[in-house]
Amino acid sequence: MTDPGEVRASDAEREAVVEQLRVASVEGRLTLAELTDRTEAAYTATTHAELALLTQDLPGAGVAAPMQAPAPQGKKRRWFVGVMGDSKRRGTWRIDQELGAVAVMGDVLLDLREAEVRTDRVEILAVSVMGDVKIIVPDGVYVDLDGMAVMGDKKVNVQQAPPGMNVPVVRVQAYAVMGDVKVIGDSQAQPLQRGFAAWREHWRRLHGEDWREIGRQIRGQERELRRQIRDQHRHLGL
Repeated sequence: MTDPGEVRASDAEREAVVEQLRVASVEGRLTLAELTDRTEAAYTATTHAELALLTQDLPGAGVAAPMQAPAPQGKKRRWFVGVMGDSKRRGTWRIDQELGAVAVMGDVLLDLREAEVRTDRVEILAVSVMGDVKIIVPDGVYVDLDGMAVMGDKKVNVQQAPPGMNVPVVRVQAYAVMGDVKVIGDSQAQPLQRGFAAWREHWRRLHGEDWREIGRQIRGQERELRRQIRDQHRHLGL
């Protein structure tokens, strides 16, 4: 008898799991990166067991709940503004409304990878005037970039999912005047440095030297000092 978990999955069952994942994301149970990864895995799953693994830590595992429309937000928008300075948002944060990014002779960075997206899509208005707006998303999301650039640039550098997948959507309306609006994926983003790695990089920037070489120099100076003390003691007959 065939193991129920080894039964081949149908297209309808894959779509049902994708819908359940979208509901979990709106409820704040999955980050945008987790939603993207699991959605891609659902579309490539071949058996019921593989699909079950994707929802086993979610309520109602194995049963897709109907998608609830997010509460209307009207014209409400959350703004991130950098005027001759920087504005950055990264790490774990909640997106439950439209976003706005304005950079005027400054920089704005929005990292969506660990964000909890409470809407069915992410809508961003990005304005750059002699500045830079950078938006980091998980590779595999669908990015819809529109708008205009005057003596500036707007571009997307994200690894797209194969056609036909109902993946998360990020829509960006960009206006760049002598500035840039860029949407990049994981593969193009600089890894975030934390703890000791961040301290080491900070030391290098301050001193222009490798911290390990500095450590070797200090240890060498200590050995030389101890040798000089021993020689002085022998000379004095101590």
